[in-house]
Amino acid sequence: QVQLVESGGGLVQAGGSLRLSCAASGSIFSVRAMGWFRQAPGKEREFVATISWNGDTDYADSVKDRFTISRDNAKNTVYLQMNSLKPEDTAVYYCASRRVLTIGTTEGQYSYWGQGTQVTVSS
Repeated sequence: QVQLVESGGGLVQAGGSLRLSCAASGSIFSVRAMGWFRQAPGKEREFVATISWNGDTDYADSVKDRFTISRDNAKNTVYLQMNSLKPEDTAVYYCASRRVLTIGTTEGQYSYWGQGTQVTVSS
């Protein structure tokens, strides 16, 4: 079992930055790929970013060059640095964990989920 707790969400103006954190516990964090997803009001949850056990990454086109995913295996934590935020980035952001080493871009590839943290970007 893996427990995931997100933090760092909040209200920010367009063009601003936020850094989300996801603390993992309960299993061997370093051998799991991690991901961030988001769900805006009235929309389905969508992929944002993923990172493998050794640092390979992939991003949704909508956030490429603005968001950066990283991980600190010593702290069992994955981060999402969000820069140049836009109102359309407003959503609940979820951290997720796979059971395997490699990156994944779809919800079905993830076994464990956090409760989510709200990010609101005002125009």
